[in-house]
Amino acid sequence: MFQLLRQRSARWLLMLALLELVLLALCVKLASHLRFLSDEPSLVGFSEYIWPRALLFAAVIAGGMAALGLYQSHLRETWFGLLARQAVGFLLGGIALIVVYYVFPLAYIGRGVFGLALLFGFVAIAAFRVVFARLVDTEALKRRVLVLGSGRRAALIPQRMRRRSDRRGFSIVGFVRMGEEEVAVPTEHLLEREAPLRAWAERLQIDEIVVGPDDRRGGLPMEELLDCKQAGIVITDLPTFFERESGKIKLSLIEPSWLVFSDGFDTSPLRLAIKRVFDVSIALVVLALTWPLMLLTALAIRLESGKGQPILYRQERVGEHGEVFALTKFRSMRTDAERDGVARWATRNDDRVTRVGRIIRKTRLDELPQLINVLRGQMSLVGPRPERPQFVAELAEKIRYYNLRHSVKPGLAGWAQLRYAYGASEEDAAEKLKYDLFYVKNHNLLFDVMILIQTVEIVLFGRGAR
Repeated sequence: MFQLLRQRSARWLLMLALLELVLLALCVKLASHLRFLSDEPSLVGFSEYIWPRALLFAAVIAGGMAALGLYQSHLRETWFGLLARQAVGFLLGGIALIVVYYVFPLAYIGRGVFGLALLFGFVAIAAFRVVFARLVDTEALKRRVLVLGSGRRAALIPQRMRRRSDRRGFSIVGFVRMGEEEVAVPTEHLLEREAPLRAWAERLQIDEIVVGPDDRRGGLPMEELLDCKQAGIVITDLPTFFERESGKIKLSLIEPSWLVFSDGFDTSPLRLAIKRVFDVSIALVVLALTWPLMLLTALAIRLESGKGQPILYRQERVGEHGEVFALTKFRSMRTDAERDGVARWATRNDDRVTRVGRIIRKTRLDELPQLINVLRGQMSLVGPRPERPQFVAELAEKIRYYNLRHSVKPGLAGWAQLRYAYGASEEDAAEKLKYDLFYVKNHNLLFDVMILIQTVEIVLFGRGAR
């Protein structure tokens, strides 16, 4: 614990957590005053044990936010994404509090105070984080990173992470040349080691050492790295660093051994059962909420195309383990869109798309019939988007690891759809694969929930639709 607190990012995050605990507790106090505004005796009675109950409320809500990663120094999200994480964190915390109140009735604060405290707390935390990010020195919040290596591989960090948003969670202190490797990083960023690695890293206040030399054979100071790790300094290899900071897997850096020995790829029976229950439950809820929209969409397609023209469109797609299934969508293109039998990528302003089709593609209404595929077990709510067999055959020959995306069920929503624009070429498919593999490697229930929530942003603003 004390070693962890030596990291400056951890100290600032601890301060953030403590301030938010106080803020959430104050929200309970404010909620109680508003709830019993005209009932002074009830307010006096309620206030007798207000602070223990307020701190319990604050701790559980903060725990829910922590479960969503809101106290991680390497968290990289848009403001919408942060609000989505906060919303799910409050939801998890609220459910946990209901259980706590059931087990310990004396801790209960009442429905009125509970509801108001959740509302005030959500607004207060969102506003506080905006102010905190502006007032606190942002460099102090970042992890200080030292890179062992200065060659071609290490140079990918400044080359691929140029933007400030790409380096939101860390700052590079410098690069250390390893052996006789050819220097490819800017020379002003090179550092000369002046002492044993642990002492030198502590002097530079290093939080993390990234190992990224061009040649690792016999050139790494393993004993010194182990010593640094015992001192609380995080040791990370370059592919894992890229994976964590960019939300995708850098294919040019990895070998099969990295995939084999790295964490993730959870396909245990418990994970599969949880995912299936989640898929079916949410699919039924969405169907119950959207069936009027589906009826209106079907009616609009019929009015535009005329009697006898199909409303639904079925197309072969590749699913889990390479099995082909019939994906169902509302028809958004002309019936003769591929009359020559040749599969084509959809393009921007595609003239095959009908007038109604442009609307339902923009709003994602054309995707709703795929809920039936989810209920049949052919798809999941979250996963890599399924591609056509013709495209898969071509891409698998040209792109390494492409078939790994088929180790999970394809999804209605996906991590690649959030992070990358609509794919309409082999280059796009290769880039999206990096995000798909990140999902395949790291998927879990909370990740699925976050992807679904952030998908709302895509639906509302029509980002990536064609």
